[in-house]
Amino acid sequence: MKRCILLFLILIPCAIFSQEIKLERVEPPNWWIGFKNPEIQLLVYGKNIASTTVSVDYPGFVIKKIHKLKNPDYLFLDMAISPGTKPGIAVIQFKSKDKIAGRYLFELKTRAKESSQRQSFTPSDVIYLLMPDRFANGDTTNDDLPGMVEKVNRSNTDGRHGGDLKGIADHLDYLRDLGVTTIWINPFLENNQLKYSYHGYSITDYYKTDPRFGTNEDYVKLSNAIHKRGMKLIMDQVLNHCGSNHWWMNDLPSPDWINEWPEFTRSNYRSGTVSDPYVSSIDSNLFVRGWFDKTMPDLNQRNPYLKKYLIQNSIWWIEYAGPDGIREDTHPYPFKDFTSEWGKRILTEYPDFNIVGECWVNYPATVAYWQKDAGNKDGFNSNLPSVFDFPLHDALIKAFTEPEGWDTGILRLYEILSQDLSYPNPSNIVVFADNHDVNRFLDTQKDDIRKLKMAMAFLLTTRGIPQIYYGTEILLTTGADKGHGSIRKDFPGGWAGDPLNKFISGGRDQQENEMYDYLHTLLQWRKSNEVIHSGKLRHFIPEDGIYTYFRYNSKDAVMVILNNNEEPRKIDTKRYNEFLGKYKSGTEIIAGREINDLTFLNIPAKSALVIELKK
Repeated sequence: MKRCILLFLILIPCAIFSQEIKLERVEPPNWWIGFKNPEIQLLVYGKNIASTTVSVDYPGFVIKKIHKLKNPDYLFLDMAISPGTKPGIAVIQFKSKDKIAGRYLFELKTRAKESSQRQSFTPSDVIYLLMPDRFANGDTTNDDLPGMVEKVNRSNTDGRHGGDLKGIADHLDYLRDLGVTTIWINPFLENNQLKYSYHGYSITDYYKTDPRFGTNEDYVKLSNAIHKRGMKLIMDQVLNHCGSNHWWMNDLPSPDWINEWPEFTRSNYRSGTVSDPYVSSIDSNLFVRGWFDKTMPDLNQRNPYLKKYLIQNSIWWIEYAGPDGIREDTHPYPFKDFTSEWGKRILTEYPDFNIVGECWVNYPATVAYWQKDAGNKDGFNSNLPSVFDFPLHDALIKAFTEPEGWDTGILRLYEILSQDLSYPNPSNIVVFADNHDVNRFLDTQKDDIRKLKMAMAFLLTTRGIPQIYYGTEILLTTGADKGHGSIRKDFPGGWAGDPLNKFISGGRDQQENEMYDYLHTLLQWRKSNEVIHSGKLRHFIPEDGIYTYFRYNSKDAVMVILNNNEEPRKIDTKRYNEFLGKYKSGTEIIAGREINDLTFLNIPAKSALVIELKK
């Protein structure tokens, strides 16, 4: 790994031309032999680099075309890799007036494994979302570094707190023992912004890990350590915008590299405009071309060079570090023809790869528009395998806070699931109670642990791929300050000197251990329970605050009952005989007790029963 990194960072300028021509970057920094698409496009950057003559002398690796833009500091090289090309180092040479102005040592590598050997996250997994700056600080030496403008300040809820990749690596056994199978890490690439850069969504270098988190090699080590434990990794990527301090912002390749306006213009944030059959041009244009924020320039993916750059970057990270999936930020905001091509290119190289897009809209039909093979009337196919179930998230909050009524309370869950006819693949949807952008679920339920338990039992047994936000297992709440910085507060015990270490049972109080044990029981049970992973779903209209559903296949069945009342209930199960009639007994998973008679079931107030049925 060290050898590879050294090779692609070697830029060899000729001294007599150093004032006139300076080769600074080649991206992607290396590539692999054996992709179905044998061509790549190299972005070459450096002072007056377009004035040079470029050549490569390497068998099977040739320049097909050289693109020169108005900006003399950029070249784009179309390269072809012939079948049978051997791995090795190709010297890309830049000449000016028959003198060597620079060389770049470009490594062609052999792919680590065939695409058919790559696993990805599926409904058999449970995703644990964490923010690297806020999870654990494993290496204090990288907290403040020369050249990185924002320094660590844990007293600032919106500042950097010092968490890093090593902090995550140090606690992988904690996550494995809890029972989660997949880790989604918020963006870790360089965000060298003046302030508010900890979240990772203002990328300033698409090929470099933020040094305050670690190095590219550290990310590879983390990926390997996760896989060694039988777990999976999801990489968070951003295609819509970059950071305002991105290296190219002071010297854009072309004026249309970003979506420019006469003055700063925000997006209207109306994702539904993309699928709206009656949308006006002004609204549609403002959504897709408006900036997400002043520090987040909106990228123009219809620029052909930027389009290839972003697609190649995603493929490069998959091949380089081996993540098992991608979470795509603000998925509807880029031009949809681009994201469709992006998804298609990735799935061509990695047919079983899963990608989940953040399509933050509150109606199932509008979310479903973005799932692959949706059969949209306008002919659009997103090539996006998975989406987040934001409608279910909203329903989950209301289900346990509203009074029970004809169309309120627990019925919210039933009604949202009844609209699954909109989705081409409802099983491959990520379901969640909260994440890094919304209030923690426990806050929305006024710290009622009973409601949190019901929500977790539901998410871990309904259709889809469950995602849990870090700290849920220890009842982490936002606190008095309800801003994003507090929604993303530090995990207690992740920093040396923390008064309590909640990674261990001795650092947690009785209620926190109760919640941890509750989730641990469900997660460990779910790991090997195929009927939950891929079984069918049958549910019954809620009555009197009771919602009952079944997960089943040809061999097994699980019954789940949610009691949303403030009183315990004794349930006569004859209403469920069309399904329950062939079962005589069961095992209640959470309490670990046997139920020998299913005729009547007692369920405590505000709780869930999860029963493995037996014939």
